[in-house]
Amino acid sequence: MYYNVPYQGGNVQVIRTATEADVAAILEIYNDAIVNTTAVYAYTPHTLAQRLAWFRAHREAGYPVFVFEADHKAVGFAAFGSFREWPAYKYTVENSIYVHPDYRRRGIARQLMEQLITVAAEQQYATMVAGIDSQNEGSIRLHEQLGFKNVGTIQKAGFKFGRWLDLTFYQLMLSGPAHPVEAEEHDN
Repeated sequence: MYYNVPYQGGNVQVIRTATEADVAAILEIYNDAIVNTTAVYAYTPHTLAQRLAWFRAHREAGYPVFVFEADHKAVGFAAFGSFREWPAYKYTVENSIYVHPDYRRRGIARQLMEQLITVAAEQQYATMVAGIDSQNEGSIRLHEQLGFKNVGTIQKAGFKFGRWLDLTFYQLMLSGPAHPVEAEEHDN
């Protein structure tokens, strides 16, 4: 699935469904976020095997993973997945968006986010949630511009780079299904 999109600079650009061939680029972008930012509350860069397992789990669960392709490479990615594992949360998803540092501030994250919102609405989810480090002003501003509302902050949710991190949650209400149903609960 391809979506032609406007892009400030570069040649051909599209948002498309990610493939396993994109996982190495996704890994590079994600590991930069781990090592250099508080966008991910992890300390150690992931391996290719870990990102491949993440990608396959998303695909098997029916969750989308999109890449923004510019200059003939994946320079950003976005996905949504389960907010929590309990069955009553089945109409709520949590989003993730990351852009390569050389391609930030070009509108890529916004276009990826708009694509995620469109697909979540088409798939009849009722709520999209974002957990954002409280100091990540760019991500907060983007989510607010797209209609997300601040629904609370967990103080001292994480510790990274020698300081406490507060995790702020944002929520976007979607239409959801016309006739929601309860899911069957399975013991693990």
